[in-house]
Amino acid sequence: MRALKTVLIIVVALVVFGLLLGLVGPKHSHVERSVAIGAPQSVVWNHVATLRGHDAWSPFRDLDPAMKVSYEGEDGALGSKSTWEGPEAGKGMQEITAVEPGKSMMVGLHFMEPFSEEAEASIALEPAGDSTKVTWAYDGENSFIARIMCVFKDMDAMMGPVFASGLSKLKQLSEADAAKLAADLKARTFRGYEVDEVDRPAVTYCGIRNTVKWADLYSFFSGSFHTTEQALGQVGMKITGAPAGLFYKWDEAKKSTDVMAAMPVVADSTVQVAGCTWVTIPAGKALKVTHHGNYDNTQEAHHAMDDMMKVKGLQLRDAVIEEYVTDPGQEPDTAKWLTNIYYPVR
Repeated sequence: MRALKTVLIIVVALVVFGLLLGLVGPKHSHVERSVAIGAPQSVVWNHVATLRGHDAWSPFRDLDPAMKVSYEGEDGALGSKSTWEGPEAGKGMQEITAVEPGKSMMVGLHFMEPFSEEAEASIALEPAGDSTKVTWAYDGENSFIARIMCVFKDMDAMMGPVFASGLSKLKQLSEADAAKLAADLKARTFRGYEVDEVDRPAVTYCGIRNTVKWADLYSFFSGSFHTTEQALGQVGMKITGAPAGLFYKWDEAKKSTDVMAAMPVVADSTVQVAGCTWVTIPAGKALKVTHHGNYDNTQEAHHAMDDMMKVKGLQLRDAVIEEYVTDPGQEPDTAKWLTNIYYPVR
């Protein structure tokens, strides 16, 4: 009988002790860790922008390899969700509650098993010189059981190293991506120009073609564009884009070029346009350079294209295209003139 009373006293004491711990334990937990990543903010964001993307660096996958995850909604968009269930991770759900593309994301957490608890996590990116600072934070209201646990070891001490591990993996992934992008950029940069390989659709042009001295190009283009625009208007043809120069031959010896001052239009070769001819540049691969500045200063851009073609072993398959995006009549500052240069290649 005395032994039973002793056991009961011990049980009651333990219960009271537990109640006291639950009452005095912290009601709120905060965990926060940061890391500097040697990669552009946009590159890091690619790994942060979606819940599926988190799986590639989340430390919780390593803590519970048997965990099963499912997704709902447009991943990365406000309101998209994922649920998880595993022998170590328990069961729960997370939902994107706020997102500022490229900068931050807030996620609401609902833990269901082994105990019910609500929390919120955030990931914030900000520039830090040549790097990106990433801060991963957690804020939660502790359940009664969690309060007891936190008396002996707080959440920051338990989960801080786990957060740091995840951020370390995010750093590795992002910096590897940044290195790859830098290598790719270097491989396609010639004479200070970035040369892109693009798939260009077929474009039909209507315009005036002639052999023109280099010194007369500006006046040729001005007069021919005006004439073509008027002729197209008379037959009801709609111009679909910026005027262009199609260069078929560049004669260094005679300082002249076989060129067409052309307007892109809807293909309809049955329509007769007075004084104009039709030509279609077929769809296919092309090199592209974007040039800012006076038209007279595009020579280096063309040399950059030639260098790229030699390196890649490419050949021209059609006329070189200069697309004059900026109207000089509307923009007097030549530094702001934009020209897209295309080399259709094979």
